Amino acid sequence: MNSINETHFDFAGQTGYYKGKVRDVYTIGDKYLAMVVTDRISAFDVVLPEPIPYKGQVLNQIAAKFLAATADIVPNWVIAVPDPNVTIGRICEPFKVEMVIRGYLAGHAAREYSLGKRTICDVTLPEGLKENDKLPEPIITPTTKASIGHDEDIARESILAQGIVSNDDYLKLEAYTRALFQRGTEMAAKQGLILVDTKYEFGKADGTIYLIDEIHTPDSSRYFYRDGYADRQQNNEPQKQLSKEFVRQWLIENNFQGKEGQQIPVMSIDKVNSISERYIELYEQIIGEGFVKPSNTDILERVENNINTALSKL
Repeated sequence: MNSINETHFDFAGQTGYYKGKVRDVYTIGDKYLAMVVTDRISAFDVVLPEPIPYKGQVLNQIAAKFLAATADIVPNWVIAVPDPNVTIGRICEPFKVEMVIRGYLAGHAAREYSLGKRTICDVTLPEGLKENDKLPEPIITPTTKASIGHDEDIARESILAQGIVSNDDYLKLEAYTRALFQRGTEMAAKQGLILVDTKYEFGKADGTIYLIDEIHTPDSSRYFYRDGYADRQQNNEPQKQLSKEFVRQWLIENNFQGKEGQQIPVMSIDKVNSISERYIELYEQIIGEGFVKPSNTDILERVENNINTALSKL
């Protein structure tokens, strides 16, 4: 299978290595990061056993497009994208919160609402909403940024009280988050899509706030098809959506939500291939272009060579 499960490179000037849920990140000279977006897939903060072919390429190329398209709103960490699965950028000190913004009652927020909760991160939601309804206005519901285990909702007041982010910086993060979501919403509409919710991560370098990591990908965002949205809501039908939610739903149907004692269901080759096809569909719908699969050369050799070439030019 043409997929990357993990990497173990050794680059000239390499000073660090970090294996995240789906990314292998190499520190170069304490100045740059070479981020390999692997084909690992996570859900409910758990990495599933089987890699998904082309998933990493899908995420990396979508993120590269949206980062370039939002650089006028906030500077981002990217210096080069030398390979379909690789982004090289500047090192930033990450803020220890993820800025989640929601325009619709979906996913985690809908599950909380169905349990009777009407307040998320100290943001009060109106009564009478049903799943996938549009909210009166987008709401920001930050989460902690956990290196291990589950991210957790955290209110703005708690972030400031605990000194996780300064007041001045947090106001900037909120403003950037709303502006990025508005741009993402406009770009999605051009593709006949609705940007439902998403998350942004930010960092700081030399006193400047940068947008880091991926944005507006199906792993970090949820999209609905605009065509038929209103009719489906009126008829209490599930929305047709583009996101990783289909993976979460499959896991839920197989009695797995990342809770203690639960076993990850076996993912057959057919299931792996179907998820891969869905990710390619996501790419083509979100970007509006055909997905190009690289030739079947040694994928790890290709990645390593492209990173080496890019680093030699820095």
